[in-house]
Amino acid sequence: MNEPANAQNAAGQEQETGPLPTVHIEKPDARPDLATILGLLFAVGLIFAAIAMGQSNANFFNVPALMIVLFGTMAATAISYTGEELAKAGRIIGKSMLRRKQHPATMASSLIDLAIIAKKKGILALMNYESETDKYPFLSRALQMVVDGYRAAEIERLLTLEVEALSERHKRSAGITRRAAEVAPAMGLIGTLVGLVQMLADLENPDTIGPAMAVALLTTFYGAILGTVIMAPLAVKLEKYSSDEAMIKTLIITAATAIARQDNPRRLEMLLNAELPPSERIVYFD
Repeated sequence: MNEPANAQNAAGQEQETGPLPTVHIEKPDARPDLATILGLLFAVGLIFAAIAMGQSNANFFNVPALMIVLFGTMAATAISYTGEELAKAGRIIGKSMLRRKQHPATMASSLIDLAIIAKKKGILALMNYESETDKYPFLSRALQMVVDGYRAAEIERLLTLEVEALSERHKRSAGITRRAAEVAPAMGLIGTLVGLVQMLADLENPDTIGPAMAVALLTTFYGAILGTVIMAPLAVKLEKYSSDEAMIKTLIITAATAIARQDNPRRLEMLLNAELPPSERIVYFD
């Protein structure tokens, strides 16, 4: 953190004695989300298991049908958005496949620890905990604003704008994924029409009827799988990822503004619990 502009005001605040809490900020380590991976594998495996258990030896792999659904979905989705938006969506989708171990209750307790330190030793004392706060860059920026003497209302306004911008980017990425989920079955229907037209155009040649019907039916099959099993769940995962991240950052904003106002840490506990779901609420003070 940089040296504050209003160090004299911060140093003149009430100094309290007593033992200080140990601050430990949970680092959001990215790990593969097993629920997403296993869910996808199970859904696809279930479909292929049902195919294998059938009485027919039909071939469910058809290159023209796959091309119509996959490339058609990609093209139709790309038409609706810019290349930059698609690139950002790809990166965010990749992040959503990784589970970030973040517990709101743990973060809330750590924020109260920091509030107690600021109350007892002064706001400048927060500079001694950079090694912990730097684990979460948003928290580090919020506390830097507090140390630099930003007013509570200004801290809340600026950080809220940042969270809203982040949520909007995530919302746009989820919208792209939902758009692909809508387009995939439609491309399957287009492939069905292509196959039917090919079949009806050459009914005199029995050798062409089978391949044409395969394209007609398998494109619908592929489109349903791509839209329902893959893209729609990914959109929900993106929304959950965005919601979880926004909750953590909202807690940080609440704590930063409370510290800037020099609120009682007990009041901060009540404010944080008001934002946490009932199952995550904490009891910090007796």
